[in-house]
Amino acid sequence: MRYLFTLLCMVCFAIPASADQFLVGTGIYDVTGPAGDVTMAGFARMEMKTGGIHTRLRARAYVIEANNTRIAFVCSDLWAIPQGIKIKVVEKLQKMYGDTYNVKNVMLNANHTHSGPGGYAWYTLYNTYILGFSQRNFDTIVAGICEAISRAHNNVAPAKIFMAQGTLKGAAVNRSLEAYMANVDANLHTPIDETMTVLKFQRPGGKEIGMISWFGVHTTSVFFAHPDAGNPDEDNTNRLISSDNKGWAERLFEMKKDTDYTTTEDTFVAAFANSTLGDVSANVVGNMDGGGINDYASCSIAGKKQFDKAWELYQNATTELQPTIHFRHIYSDFSDLTVKAKYTDGIRDYKTTFAALGINFTAGVERDGPSNLPYIKEGLYKGKYDPTHGTKIIFLETGKFSTPWTPEVLPIQLFTIGNLGILGVPAETTTHAGRRMRKAAKEHLQKIGVDTCIISSPTNAFANYVSTREEYNQQHYEGASTLFGQWTCAAYQQLFAELAESIAENTQLPPGPTPRDLTGKQMPLDESPYDEAPFLGEFGDIAEKMPKEVERMSVVSMKFWGANPRNTFKTNDSFFVIERKVDEDKWVPVKFDYDLDTAFLWHRIGQHQSQIEVIWDIPADAPLGTYRIFHSGKYKDSWTQELTPYSGFSNEFSVVPSKSMWISHCYASGNTIHFRLEYPGATEYDLSHKLKYVNNGVIRFTANGERKVYEAKPSKNGDGYFSAQIDVKPTTITVPAGYAQDQHGNGNEEFSTGRLRK
Repeated sequence: MRYLFTLLCMVCFAIPASADQFLVGTGIYDVTGPAGDVTMAGFARMEMKTGGIHTRLRARAYVIEANNTRIAFVCSDLWAIPQGIKIKVVEKLQKMYGDTYNVKNVMLNANHTHSGPGGYAWYTLYNTYILGFSQRNFDTIVAGICEAISRAHNNVAPAKIFMAQGTLKGAAVNRSLEAYMANVDANLHTPIDETMTVLKFQRPGGKEIGMISWFGVHTTSVFFAHPDAGNPDEDNTNRLISSDNKGWAERLFEMKKDTDYTTTEDTFVAAFANSTLGDVSANVVGNMDGGGINDYASCSIAGKKQFDKAWELYQNATTELQPTIHFRHIYSDFSDLTVKAKYTDGIRDYKTTFAALGINFTAGVERDGPSNLPYIKEGLYKGKYDPTHGTKIIFLETGKFSTPWTPEVLPIQLFTIGNLGILGVPAETTTHAGRRMRKAAKEHLQKIGVDTCIISSPTNAFANYVSTREEYNQQHYEGASTLFGQWTCAAYQQLFAELAESIAENTQLPPGPTPRDLTGKQMPLDESPYDEAPFLGEFGDIAEKMPKEVERMSVVSMKFWGANPRNTFKTNDSFFVIERKVDEDKWVPVKFDYDLDTAFLWHRIGQHQSQIEVIWDIPADAPLGTYRIFHSGKYKDSWTQELTPYSGFSNEFSVVPSKSMWISHCYASGNTIHFRLEYPGATEYDLSHKLKYVNNGVIRFTANGERKVYEAKPSKNGDGYFSAQIDVKPTTITVPAGYAQDQHGNGNEEFSTGRLRK
């Protein structure tokens, strides 16, 4: 039977798409790395070490085929896709599927979260502040991406693809506006690209299997630590692994579509890929401030904005893409590339140069993490330090070290799906640099009917930033981080034009130089120390109980005696499960460590003991009843260094309706009484942004001390006001405790007033 099944699979997968349809498969898998004691990639702060999970990181894969041409697109909740990840993913795929997948037809995008464990890059610059290379993290990411592609591969079947585009306002701002305004045509465009592009994947019978959204914005909503983190560092940086605002949007979408993270069969996969993010911030209020009471609330605000727009576009995606696919890919040495005058100043050719970072790189960036170094400010240092680098005052010559610090041979990749072109850029692309690349590609692609081009960034490798020449000469953070000199963007424009022309003219391009394979040439991270159980106790014991009764809309936590979560990654699993009792002896899982309203923190006690704190921000609609928390992990033996599983349960506790809503406004207009009912106030412990006003349910009240009970109903426009007409002239209004309720049965604190505003 096993051989018959294999033969059937081979026959099925060999069936090509007909001339009038796509074949599509989707897949998803976990790429969450070490949740303990590994510095996060992105903010370059050594003190920002993992110590728990806010949300898990996942790879989301889409295999698409038409006319015997197959591509694979993957969006992963990672800071970047370093060169080594792409190389090893392709190697592993080719061992599984031969040449079905290769460097040319596999595109790997990162959503650029800055709250994931680092140490998985081959190049020194990206591991210096992490103090080493984590082979386990690297292998987990490679395996997770390959498993996502494998699931998509096995689920390939006929499908339709629909596209929609729309404008998302108020979700992001240009964080380097001064540099952006230096562009000669800056005033012809908005400072950020507000366009969101959505693809919808649907089986012929109507079953929806996935979507991809592209919108450029930094995933830097989470920077400061949760108050329970107990971080001793002065700047109180985040310790929880998080897929940030794009991961928040992904989880919301997948909750709506009932995604099953455990199945290998068809399940809905929603990717929020990044685009021209280089100078774009979600911290719209100000420096590191996205408008929430804490960074997790800001993350939910930014994620919800992206989700809402993507959901709207998805529901209205009616433009069907025609089943045609093309792809091109080349490697290019950016340290020595001649760029034609057409893409430079229009006068003569120029060359790119060795990789280097400018002094203003050390300033960090407005809104998304300034370094606060004394005397260092973006754009402060400009000059003529090296003629090949223009105005950049060089801080670090990363391209001249004997041990490679940054890559110089970079992959440039272009996909077309129907009338859509996807440009894979191995760096963080500023808004205007992206516009120029798209224009260069579209000039050729429009000859074959491609009228829409988008940037996928950062993709396939990581070489810091790409800014326009005008932005570069301002030497803000983005310009100082553009490695190969002032003509870097022009080089990308030229290369994408070459790829696009090759597709349009149906010609082939030479593959270009081969990038380095640096397998085994990194300094390894130190191993985690051994673990000790509590005195007179065991791993998994309760360290701090849950209260016997907890209200909805409160943030509660409990602690277990545990071990370093670096010992096991719990891949496609969970460090804890919140269970609800449904029968006398039956419990069902309801919450996991990847849910948006949960988190766990790891607290080191002394040198070798650990406590695991599970946090639950209980939603307003949580089912009432009896709950418990199950935690599991592995501890490292002090003598043998072997890893041994352990687990434990919390005490049972009850979830009850909230009694903490309150009447914040009450006034009379003639005989009409108006109220505003508010949810419990937001606190710094919240894991998401909370609504302030209740706009559903009912408010029951009495007037003038009489026994008659009136009912105020919410207004139909959803402004949070409740109103009721009474048959007496009001002098006092009383809302007894529990008489005001939302639609879920949560109640209020007692309210009474004799001061009715007219």
